[in-house]
Amino acid sequence: MTLPTHPHASANNLQTGARVALFGMLVNLIFATAKILGGLFGHAYVLIADGIESALDVAGSFVIWGGLKFAARPPDETHPYGHGKAEPIAAALVAFGVLAAAAGLAIQSVREILTPHYGPAPFTLGILIVVIVVKEILFRYVNRIGRRVESTAVQTDAWHHRSDVITSFAAAIGISVALLGGKGYEAADEFAAIVAAAIIVWNAWRLLRPAVNELMDRSPSRELTERIRQIAESVRGVERVEKCFVRKMGYHFYADMHVEVNPQMTVQQSHDIAHEVKDNIRSQIPRVRDVLVHIEPSGQRKR
Repeated sequence: MTLPTHPHASANNLQTGARVALFGMLVNLIFATAKILGGLFGHAYVLIADGIESALDVAGSFVIWGGLKFAARPPDETHPYGHGKAEPIAAALVAFGVLAAAAGLAIQSVREILTPHYGPAPFTLGILIVVIVVKEILFRYVNRIGRRVESTAVQTDAWHHRSDVITSFAAAIGISVALLGGKGYEAADEFAAIVAAAIIVWNAWRLLRPAVNELMDRSPSRELTERIRQIAESVRGVERVEKCFVRKMGYHFYADMHVEVNPQMTVQQSHDIAHEVKDNIRSQIPRVRDVLVHIEPSGQRKR
């Protein structure tokens, strides 16, 4: 895990994530309009369904944008740990939105299979090719930023773009089969949409799992925990770190640890060691916002 060292990296990265989400929202709005209009005029029902899914992407990007803006707020009297949980909450909401979109796409596709309709127009295939290329580029760009700032919400937004690539690719295959096959193959695009819906469900689970893990305070990487432990044990007077728990809150980390010291030390000496442990960890890993240090006498049986 690569941790930034600049003290203002947190605010800057959250602002970067918010700008990326806003840009994605504008792109989704343009494509949603193009798909729905193209589907209506080109008799491509899977394109209409795909356009509706893109419209949900707009809502998803708005949720991500709002979550990141809210998560960037500093701690206050009612939220002493900050507002970082807004980020995984936003990611979870978007993941559920993706699941809903997949279910709606599958249901509508089945309906269209059972209803006789015209085959799609050739120009609808051109719309999908443009969408696939642009969305794949956008996915790679947003995902790279999400990994760099280690933002669950930004990475969720990136995979939302990849889901759009999958649905558009499936729709393109279906429309191609319908165009090449001619009469009797009008429903090929709907069958392709059902396959895409199944893939979207899998992607939605991939989006939801890290958000739920963060909301449940799952411990981050072992590398980070060990680094915090090593910094604490390097402080003079610390004999051993008995326990070390780390959790992620938005862009920041919070650590709780039990530190063993000589039982003959005074309260003031132990207090000074605890402060030095906290200061060293925060100075060497700026993303650690706070460290709670509990002093234990060494050589004592723990309850």
